[in-house]
Amino acid sequence: MRPSGRAPDQMRAISFTPNFTMHAEGSVLVAFGNTKVLCTASVEERQPRWLKDEQQGWITAEYGMLP
Repeated sequence: MRPSGRAPDQMRAISFTPNFTMHAEGSVLVAFGNTKVLCTASVEERQPRWLKDEQQGWITAEYGMLP
């Protein structure tokens, strides 16, 4: 038994809250028990300079964690 009372084979409660932030094109808050993950997506309609005149896009990802 865990301190929370959850059995070793019992999953934590999982919840999804879509559109969690106002200013991102897409966002979701995912909660796994007391662990929370905020995911956001934004879009820019321009290409990096090094892709000029190419018929392709660019995708990148960043993450941050509290200490």
